[in-house]
Amino acid sequence: MGRMVRKRRVSLGVAVLATGTAMLAAGCTGGHGPADDGRGQPPTASSSPSAPTGSVLAVKIDNARPARPHTGLRDADVVYVEQVEGGLSRLMAVYASKLPKAVGPVRSARESDLELLAQYHDPTLAFSGAQHKLLPLIDKAPLNAEPPGKATDAYFRGTDRPAPHNLYLRPARLMRSAAGAGALTNGFRYGAAPAGGRADASTTVAYPSARFTFRWSADRHRWLVSMDGTPTVTTDGQPVAPATVVVQHVRIRKSGFRDFLGNNTPYTETVGSGKAEVLRDGKVYQAGWKRAKAADGTDFTTGDGKPLNFASGQVWVVFVKA
Repeated sequence: MGRMVRKRRVSLGVAVLATGTAMLAAGCTGGHGPADDGRGQPPTASSSPSAPTGSVLAVKIDNARPARPHTGLRDADVVYVEQVEGGLSRLMAVYASKLPKAVGPVRSARESDLELLAQYHDPTLAFSGAQHKLLPLIDKAPLNAEPPGKATDAYFRGTDRPAPHNLYLRPARLMRSAAGAGALTNGFRYGAAPAGGRADASTTVAYPSARFTFRWSADRHRWLVSMDGTPTVTTDGQPVAPATVVVQHVRIRKSGFRDFLGNNTPYTETVGSGKAEVLRDGKVYQAGWKRAKAADGTDFTTGDGKPLNFASGQVWVVFVKA
């Protein structure tokens, strides 16, 4: 699963740097649950103009306070949360089942993103730029890089907030249609909940300068997200409510890159193994995770080594320091 494919090189030019480096600080289904939203299912992938058949769209999303509320976040199949400079957080939203009209605000990429995305088949990465020493690594990575300097007509500036928190992507300008959930070659399994688990109404994950709380809603049969103490809604006023939340304990170390203030960029290692907590159906399950190499998906297992199923719907994966 998640076989490595040929590397597609891109030229990232000066226009990318102008967009992304000026300011780098980042900011279950059940019988009584809602109708299945189609995510977590394996439909046949469809084609797109800028990427091969079966390619997911991954978008780096600003998560500083001025960047909220987000646009298009509820439509993502998977949302990854990573720690960045200054103890803040940034999101990566992965789209396969559906493409929203707009996504954002879009911000810059990190070195960790390349390892994380290697488990997807030739993914398309939308981002606003990157530290200039990182650009050659992005160019060599097995992905299709689509920054504003390359896909100018796919991006636009909003007028409701100041730059750099107002850059948005029109996914349809990159991909004719969604690839389908079969493009989610990340190793996730969906199905019935495992036995056991502990009832859990609320879980909080804290970074040095950011905090996420996931509160179980029995009415929605989903986890309601709050960031820094404020309920998370998108620009259309709808709450962000994943079906499954994974708190994945990983090694977070210093990278070879720094932001414009001189702060070291954390590197989140997603290849390896460790512990995790999986939240679904109002319960938390102790789990293990394993990813042998970058081209592999990530396996989550119960304490007895059996595959741990996620609830059908959006999945949030929050990386925390082991």
